[in-house]
Amino acid sequence: MAIGTKELATTELDTFEDQRLVEELRKAKEELFNLRFQSATGQLESHGRIRAVKRDIARLYTVIRERELGIRATPEPAAPKKAKKSKAKGADESAPAEGEAE
Repeated sequence: MAIGTKELATTELDTFEDQRLVEELRKAKEELFNLRFQSATGQLESHGRIRAVKRDIARLYTVIRERELGIRATPEPAAPKKAKKSKAKGADESAPAEGEAE
């Protein structure tokens, strides 16, 4: 992979939810804008970074589109873990809960 794209490997993108993909795309576009601005003003040190960010953007667009078409599976949303009930229930069980009628 190119410089700085280790966190955006295709296998890694498969685990991201749709909202996170859109957020990563927004960040990559913002970074590309800043890199182009630096290039125009002569402040850019690594021109290869522009190419890497463009590839990241293309990779993100590809994953998003493949999910829309059903080619790539969307990860299952993480189900909230159920809270464990305590073994000792005590005297609170006999009293009505707040808001309940007796």
